[in-house]
Amino acid sequence: METTLGQFVKQWRKLTRLTQDELAYKAGVGLRFIRDLEQGKATLRLDKVNQVLRLFNHEVGAVPMSRKPADTDTAL
Repeated sequence: METTLGQFVKQWRKLTRLTQDELAYKAGVGLRFIRDLEQGKATLRLDKVNQVLRLFNHEVGAVPMSRKPADTDTAL
């Protein structure tokens, strides 16, 4: 099972024993942004996502997608 970005952030936040409010403060983003991120909101600013991920020595990057045969007609 793959981990979503929101699950990843929540796991790391808990491992570092931060509350959502503390994480928001340390990352320089709002509490609402952390809540939206952890809940899997589909539209988030990547620069802010990276601000949060930087605290855990990570960043957003392009990764290959696993495609089902039916998805091949949408490939570039």
